[in-house]
Amino acid sequence: QVQLVESGGGSVQAGGSLRLSCVASGRTFTMQGMGWFRQPPGKEREFVAGIRRTGGSTVYADSVKGRFTISRDNAKNTVYLQMSSLKPEDTAIYYCAADKQSYSNIYSLAVSSKYDYWGQGTQVTVSS
Repeated sequence: QVQLVESGGGSVQAGGSLRLSCVASGRTFTMQGMGWFRQPPGKEREFVAGIRRTGGSTVYADSVKGRFTISRDNAKNTVYLQMSSLKPEDTAIYYCAADKQSYSNIYSLAVSSKYDYWGQGTQVTVSS
């Protein structure tokens, strides 16, 4: 099993920045892809960004391209989400997820059903 714990959420004004962290513990050697998803108030959970364990290839939702950056430190079993130029519509609970499979199609990282482990989430609130 793998346990994921997110941190770094909070309240920020529009245009500000936050960095989310997700620390993994347990059988971390089984993790391949990792991703960030979010669930805005009253809406379905949606993909934000994903990254492969090997090579570090990344994929982003169009809504965050150019503003968010996902990265990982395999030695620390940690994945990060640097969020800049935040907008009120970025307000959501942000979840970290880990996948045991390695897919040749990087866009598989955008599919929530591919993931095996999920964190509890961290709240991000952006005010205008």
